[in-house]
This record gives sequence, C-alpha cells and structure tokens, in this order.
Amino acid sequence: MEEAIKQAKIALKKEEVPIGAVVVKDGKIVSKGYNKRERKKNALMHAEIEAINKACKKLKDWRLENCEIYVTLEPCPMCAGAIVNSRIKKIIFGAKDKTSQDNLFEKIVSSTRLNHTCEYEQLFEYEKECSKLLTEFFKKRRK
Repeated sequence: MEEAIKQAKIALKKEEVPIGAVVVKDGKIVSKGYNKRERKKNALMHAEIEAINKACKKLKDWRLENCEIYVTLEPCPMCAGAIVNSRIKKIIFGAKDKTSQDNLFEKIVSSTRLNHTCEYEQLFEYEKECSKLLTEFFKKRRK
C-alpha cells in the first residue's frame, strides 16, 4: 500500500485525482499506476487500468491470476470490472469510496454472473492517509 500511496502522490503533483494502484505477484511489485485522466484526456486512464495494462505487458498475459492489486481508493465499477476480467485474485484498498452507498463494488467483484470473483480487503490502517489525499485535493480544487 505504501507504493500505491506514492503513486497517488505523483498524481497529486500533476494535478490529477490522487489515486494510486500497484499490482503484486509473489510478493513483488509487477506494475504501478496513477490517475492520468486529465493529462491524457481519456476517461479510461484510472490508476487501476494503467497498473493492469502494465502488468499484462510485463507478464505477457491478460490473466493476472495469483496477483493482487493495492489501490488507495475502493475501485469504481469500471475498474472493479477490469480487475475481475483480468482474473486478479485479491483487491486491497485503503479508503472506502464515500460516494458508493449501494455496495456496487462488492456486487461486481463477487457476482456469479462473471466467470471469476475477487477477494477484497480494506486496510483500515491506511484509510485516514488515503482519504486525506482525496479530501485535500478536492478542497483545493473547489477554491
């Protein structure tokens, strides 16, 4: 999670929403990503998507079985779907998405309609730090 937070801070410095993601396999970092939607002018450039793309290239496979993804914020529906479709085993996130009141994330990653499901866990010890990055970013932006 420490490295995902570093990625979020890179995004923050570039005036992007500060979210970072890291794909890990066998205890080793395979890839990293941070939000680049503003810079790339592309709605798909979320941290998780970037980290998944890089991991697929590095591992030369679209199946990221036995991988975990660490994300500073609970993944959005698009990213949750991408994580499930890439067969990532487990999602570990820092902050809960305050805008998600309907448990959509949990529904997506545990849906039996899909041919894969993901374990997930929130690391509460990182919740405050991850949330603070986002809160301060949006406070500054509103000014």
